[in-house]
Amino acid sequence: MKNMMKYKDFYASVHYEDTTSTFWGKIEGIEDVISFEADTVEKLKKEFRQAVEEYLEECEKLGKNPHKKYKGSFNVRIEPLLHEKAVIFSKQFNMSLNQFVEKSIREQIEKCQDLK
Repeated sequence: MKNMMKYKDFYASVHYEDTTSTFWGKIEGIEDVISFEADTVEKLKKEFRQAVEEYLEECEKLGKNPHKKYKGSFNVRIEPLLHEKAVIFSKQFNMSLNQFVEKSIREQIEKCQDLK
């Protein structure tokens, strides 16, 4: 996983700011914005774990689901020729374009999970 950290079932994107020699991260997949920073990778990991634990405590106090709810639909912008080819391909296999996109995403994710 490139530039990502995992703790429990939370993920954080990780970044480095060269001008301040600081690592910083942001918890992904939540409705709130929670970031953390440190000057070493080990400290960043510790700050991430602490941020998750504090977030979970706050969500429990508020009776709030800590994870973002996804509705299962999103817009995808691709080049017109690729769009045309995807429609033709999906028709050849008796699929809707949505089914083709969902199948493609699922296969790619499963393929990547096999590499872990």
